[in-house]
Amino acid sequence: MTKLLSETYKKTKYKLRDHGSRSVNDLKVVIDKVEPDRMIDFYGQGFIINDFEDKVARILGKEKAVFFPSGTMAQQIALRMWCDERKIYRVAYHPLCHLEIYEQDGLKKLHNIETVLLGEKDRLFTIDDLKKIGTDISTLLIELPQNCIGGQLPTWDELSEILVYCKENNIKTHLDGARLWEAAPYYKKELNEICREFDSVYVSFYKSIGGVAGAILAGPEEFMNQSKVWKRRYGGDLISLYPYILSADYYMTRRIEKMKIYYEQSMELAKHFNSVNKIYTIPKIPVSNMFNVHFSKNIQNLESMLIAVMKRVDVGITPYFNELEDGYVFDISIGDAYGKIPKGKLDRCFDELNTQINKIM
Repeated sequence: MTKLLSETYKKTKYKLRDHGSRSVNDLKVVIDKVEPDRMIDFYGQGFIINDFEDKVARILGKEKAVFFPSGTMAQQIALRMWCDERKIYRVAYHPLCHLEIYEQDGLKKLHNIETVLLGEKDRLFTIDDLKKIGTDISTLLIELPQNCIGGQLPTWDELSEILVYCKENNIKTHLDGARLWEAAPYYKKELNEICREFDSVYVSFYKSIGGVAGAILAGPEEFMNQSKVWKRRYGGDLISLYPYILSADYYMTRRIEKMKIYYEQSMELAKHFNSVNKIYTIPKIPVSNMFNVHFSKNIQNLESMLIAVMKRVDVGITPYFNELEDGYVFDISIGDAYGKIPKGKLDRCFDELNTQINKIM
């Protein structure tokens, strides 16, 4: 796969995924709406940061929240603190957890914490997977939705059963809610209800929210006070974080209520993909605003075909794909961009995709 695929995607007028191309204007729009003399934050203190922390704590139903420059920092700190409290330095999570595949073994190298992988890579872990490993773990991390397998979610009953089991066995539960906002429409519950039985929760502001960067860690007051100490140890207590906070607040306010629309649009888009020869989605019917798109292995010159289709219809399908043993895959996450595509152009995109695949089969 060459850079040409990504470059072609960027040049298209319309795009299937996310909120469209990111630029400096994403922050400029926010800054232009703020009074020029508004006081900024200073080493984690000030109305601009503390009011936002309180606001998100209320949304998540937790006693206290702390703003972090990154989710990687927030989650490693949370798991370390739960391990310290339990005096058990073992945590369990899905094999495709962010900490396992994207963080260069930070949890293991920085904290000497042993990780236990639950279940298989291509599915959600279950209560039976959890029972098999025993109770000698300090914390169970649950990602909602599970990003790398197409935004899948356990049913509410399955999730509740796991959380009850953990409480009964004195296992702390941490919610990797990088995309938590996207789970609410499927569960048909408020965010504070989803978070209620978790001991700690992390949410991101740059993924589905579309902010510049930043994260919130939320939980019991004393736990969160201690997290500030670790934040300083990690070098995350920057002199000011207001560009992150302002964009997080601005885009969260505007997009958190759109998650139901994104969810409905993801089901519509998945139908389009599943109607094309040699393409299918996982899940077939999405349970969040995201899913994975799979292409058959016997499609020849896939990159050239995608480039040709995107140029012809001016719709960005994907900037990348990964090769698997049995085919190719990329992920789709619905945001504001999808709703801007005229229906006729969307139909033409998939007609053209189907035509070109049939030609090269």
